[in-house]
Amino acid sequence: MSAPLKEQSAPAAMLDAAALHAEFPILARAAYGKRLVYLDNAASAQKPRAVIDAMTRAMEHSYANVHRGLHLLSNEATVAYEDARKIAARFLGAASPDEIVFTAGGTDAINLVAYAMGASDIGEGDEIILSLMEHHSNIVPWHLLRERKGAVLKWLDISDDGEIDLDAYEALFTPKTKLVAITHMSNVLGAPTPAKDLARIAHEHGAKILFDGCQGAVHGAVNVQDIDCDFYAATGHKLYGPTGIGVLYGKRSALESLPPFRGGGEMIDTVTTDDVTYNDPPHRFEAGTPPILETIGLGAALAWMEEKGVDAIAAHEARLRDHALEELAKLNFVRVYGRAPDKAPIIAFTVDGAHPHDVAAILDRTGVAVRAGHHCAQPLMKRLGVTATARASFAAYNTHDDVDALIAGLHKTHQMLS
Repeated sequence: MSAPLKEQSAPAAMLDAAALHAEFPILARAAYGKRLVYLDNAASAQKPRAVIDAMTRAMEHSYANVHRGLHLLSNEATVAYEDARKIAARFLGAASPDEIVFTAGGTDAINLVAYAMGASDIGEGDEIILSLMEHHSNIVPWHLLRERKGAVLKWLDISDDGEIDLDAYEALFTPKTKLVAITHMSNVLGAPTPAKDLARIAHEHGAKILFDGCQGAVHGAVNVQDIDCDFYAATGHKLYGPTGIGVLYGKRSALESLPPFRGGGEMIDTVTTDDVTYNDPPHRFEAGTPPILETIGLGAALAWMEEKGVDAIAAHEARLRDHALEELAKLNFVRVYGRAPDKAPIIAFTVDGAHPHDVAAILDRTGVAVRAGHHCAQPLMKRLGVTATARASFAAYNTHDDVDALIAGLHKTHQMLS
């Protein structure tokens, strides 16, 4: 059985859903004359006024390049940029801000580790363990190492609900296993993985472990020290922040073992015509002018989540999930995929006799935005025996009324397509 992402010692405070909904300007608009019900949050979340204002304020009052300037604007921008690193470290439970590398997103974070480990530690015949429910962002970088370095990919099966058999997992390890790269939470099934056990077993076999936390970091408190992972990747745009920014957490020792991913300014110590020496982590991995405004926006988004309460958000989302699953169970023409304990508010489903793309198109005309397709998880689709599903995913600003709008839209969809 999958372990929950977190344990709450006391009931989380109730969110004021209506007040919180009003903090997101885009949710006031209409879609085809209907109230917008945005349920595509697993793909990308909307942005609160706090994030929009923080980025606007930085552009209007304190924009300059960071770290290398000695004037007022550069100093102010540098403080804001590095404050975001401190917030990210606190949000993920890192031991130090120096364990936080800013990247262009979760995909970029995983690629950084893949490229650097391929250059330093993974070669012909070395093994990487993946699960069948990985997002393509946590599959393709390892295929590149298979193609370029001769690495061997080993696949961990999952249950229909996305649960992991730890005995089957441990049986995959050999002396050639160098890395486990696995999701912290499925973007299709919403299933959390038993992170601490996965990390413990990997380390017992001398392997490092990377978690794709692009969903896990959104839907529950994360403490990377408690998990004891070597790397953890997250992306800003799912965390109510802007696109183009992500975070790679790495244990200090793990980051120090990696060579640079890109070359340029900031990541160096000294450069001569004959030699180059490199900066310490995290700056070793942040070549060139960074995404300054986006980083400030991410810091504002994480601070917003902390202010609202990560536990309170998770509890609110759990209530939405339970309400949605209860109502969907009444629809005999809908099949839901994934019912793992403590699953996230991510619900993949199909409608009898209808292609998921048609389902999404009809729901869209009712004002309900969902995702349809393979969700960048084709191995999982094959494992489930489908080519695509529709997916409704909930966020802090969604309400019970949004769930009811989805159910009403599905009734209309079934009537139109049957």
